[in-house]
Amino acid sequence: MNAPGGSLLAAENLHKAYGPTMALAGAEFSIHPGEVVAVMGPSGSGKSTLLHCLAGIVTPDSGSIMYDGRELATMSDARRSELRRSEFGFVFQFGQLVPELTCVENVALPLRLNGTPRKQAERTALSWMERLEVDDLGKKRPGEVSGGQGQRVAVARSLVTSPRVVFADEPTGALDSLNGERVMELLTEAARSASTAVVLVTHEARVAAYSDREIVVRDGKSRDMERVI
Repeated sequence: MNAPGGSLLAAENLHKAYGPTMALAGAEFSIHPGEVVAVMGPSGSGKSTLLHCLAGIVTPDSGSIMYDGRELATMSDARRSELRRSEFGFVFQFGQLVPELTCVENVALPLRLNGTPRKQAERTALSWMERLEVDDLGKKRPGEVSGGQGQRVAVARSLVTSPRVVFADEPTGALDSLNGERVMELLTEAARSASTAVVLVTHEARVAAYSDREIVVRDGKSRDMERVI
């Protein structure tokens, strides 16, 4: 890897197989606080497996993943789950909002799961929704808002705990180009202002253009490409 030292999250020589299929074959990765790194590659290249390993969802067969100086593989399942609730945020392609909850309740959910009182959690949620330009949707349910609006709500939810890393897996894949660009503008602006690192999995060059650096994954191996915005 060509990234400088002092990474918040870094992986070296990752291997992961699913039966006879090798998903990762020596992949490497690094990211610094406030940095947006796009992980690119064709379908089946291993980029989503890399994200899942970095987030502690999947354990690699071999290799090392260091988060803030600690090895993820040696952490207990409970500790990794705690990280995903408090220090990691997630944005998925289809938002994955809870349909029974209002938008503000969806955004507040990570805080509520961490024990924050409801009123305090919803105040914090509304402040993030305002930054993502969807604070007027607080009382609506996900089925009552557009795809672009729902994805902004999902981004607000990913940032509400002030995570150190946000993992965004094809966050604009279900949106048209105009809505996709606005979501990326708001996500990267909010993350950089909070010094939150963003691991951005995408196959679209226009989405990767919002990143500081690109890592191309192909056949389970990675290649780091430095780029200045």
